[in-house]
Amino acid sequence: MRPRRPPHSRLLAVSVLVAGLVAAGCDRASEPPSDPFPNDASASSEASVVTPSTASAAASPTPPAVPKGELPASGEPGPGCVEGWVRPQEGTPAFTDPIGLIRKIAPFTGRYVVVDMRVFVGPESPPSDKGYLKDIRRWYVKLYATDDLTYQGRFLVERRTFGRGVVAVAPYDTTGFASPDWVGFQVDGSDPQRRAYVGLPGEWRGVPYDFVAGGEGLTIPGLPDDVRGCLGGT
Repeated sequence: MRPRRPPHSRLLAVSVLVAGLVAAGCDRASEPPSDPFPNDASASSEASVVTPSTASAAASPTPPAVPKGELPASGEPGPGCVEGWVRPQEGTPAFTDPIGLIRKIAPFTGRYVVVDMRVFVGPESPPSDKGYLKDIRRWYVKLYATDDLTYQGRFLVERRTFGRGVVAVAPYDTTGFASPDWVGFQVDGSDPQRRAYVGLPGEWRGVPYDFVAGGEGLTIPGLPDDVRGCLGGT
């Protein structure tokens, strides 16, 4: 039986922390990796996703749909998004750093289009009285690779005092924060193999579980109620 993992270990869920090694746990010494490629452009604007596949993840071979018109640049604080959210300015570390993390965890090469990005701050799930778990910075990123149109998806990235990484992924054509769209991965250090999953971009290490409802020994949701609403309208 796989042992239960404490809530604060969820940052390992999708693969590894930014150190890029399965057993690394965290990277305190260096800054998050900036993306080495400029993005082509920012587009304005239900699936069961944990089926293993020996081929690349199933995605459209043509450019995916993008929202029509300009997307909002921010969201006001309110229930479900306690501090609101903002879209980082293109070219800044707040915009490029999460892309660098995604490239490390589920690698892709070349240029890309960021369709949507939001950054928001909130507590751990479930809430903790530890000060360093009260202000976790999270990014929502929706993108596709222009050099490989099978690579398209939605990502959740977290940065904490003691680590940072990609914590969940969802198919490109899903919306909001709903089960079973969002998938996390619990890392198994004895199995470094990457695997493709139907509907998900790239290849992933670890055991997949439902990031929204919990699973694989995790009985808590991936996002607390305080910030779930920050994905409203995505």
